[in-house]
Amino acid sequence: MGRSLPLTDPRDVADLRTFLTRARGVDPQGAVRFQARGRALGATVCVLEPRGLLDRTPTVLGLRAVALAEELELDVTVPLGGVLDRLPRQEAGTTEVGLPPVDAGVSWAGIAPPLGGWTPVGRLPGDAVRAAAREGVAEVARAVPQDAGGAVVDAVRARVWGRPASWAAPLEAALTGGPVPEGAAFAAWSLGFVPPGAPVAVAEHGRWVRLSAPGGHVLARR
Repeated sequence: MGRSLPLTDPRDVADLRTFLTRARGVDPQGAVRFQARGRALGATVCVLEPRGLLDRTPTVLGLRAVALAEELELDVTVPLGGVLDRLPRQEAGTTEVGLPPVDAGVSWAGIAPPLGGWTPVGRLPGDAVRAAAREGVAEVARAVPQDAGGAVVDAVRARVWGRPASWAAPLEAALTGGPVPEGAAFAAWSLGFVPPGAPVAVAEHGRWVRLSAPGGHVLARR
């Protein structure tokens, strides 16, 4: 019998499709981790991660919560493409999301952010987060020469997305685990978590920092 996720509303299926489509736009070969406990489902994707021992790119994850129609205990990581391939074939109005039969082996799935114990730090204007992400994308594009090798691209991405975020400077004194990496803005923007005018709440737990916006959560390991 195939694996599936029983969601509560067809609109949740559409929202999940949008979220996963954005994630695949960032990483066409990416994966999604589904964790279900009771009637709560978390869908986690990886936006940034180091690609070697010397790579200083932070691990930055995107998390979207969805309600389930029934209680379920599940923790699987599957290819994004495999899930999206099944979504368009669903009958109109269905709330059952089929999962691929084969799991995806990705290193980031073994780095689990804490579920509780987060300390609120403050709030930031979401428009500043969105602007910083767009500026960072443009900076990466300018800095990467044509026909650049993978090592050059990784070095540029690590420099841009790994540096402390200037838009989070108002909360710097309250952060005890280190600054917010610039890559958190890229994740929030690329996944569509921050609509225009919306605020972003910041919390931390040890090495992890979390940005919470109307569309979902960004979790960055500093």
